Amino acid sequence: MKTIFLCGFMGCGKSTIGKALGEELGSPFYDLDEEIVRGEKMSIPDIFSQKGEGHFRALEKQYITKIGKNGGIVATGGGAMTIPETAAAAKELGAVVFLDVPFEVCYKRIRGDKNRPLAANSTKEQLLELYLKRREIYLKNSDFAVDADCTIQEAVERIKKLL
Repeated sequence: MKTIFLCGFMGCGKSTIGKALGEELGSPFYDLDEEIVRGEKMSIPDIFSQKGEGHFRALEKQYITKIGKNGGIVATGGGAMTIPETAAAAKELGAVVFLDVPFEVCYKRIRGDKNRPLAANSTKEQLLELYLKRREIYLKNSDFAVDADCTIQEAVERIKKLL
């Protein structure tokens, strides 16, 4: 099976839906952020503060390429598919599915989350601006878009139908 990369804004359900999809398909599930933390032996906030966002984005591409060769379900970070080279690498290795969820739903899930540097250090207005900017990029850089403002099982079924 090719790799399925789930993309979308922070809090859209990539990890939760990805785990359920992996179980349903009998495929391994990878959370890109967790793989980076494990591989680099640093938290994401530490990578951002010590090495910068640019370094973190380069790590995302590196890990997408490495993990993507194995097949399975990969929950990417919220910014991974906003980088053209990273999105191209994912598309080359599999299918990119954008989980489309309204901003207010994402915001309720991420506000104040210290493990998300962009969420922790931004106002609601700044996050909305980022959401709107990224949504257009997700649509452009994905193979499929799925309305994921539903139950986990409904989202899994919608993704399975697409694939």
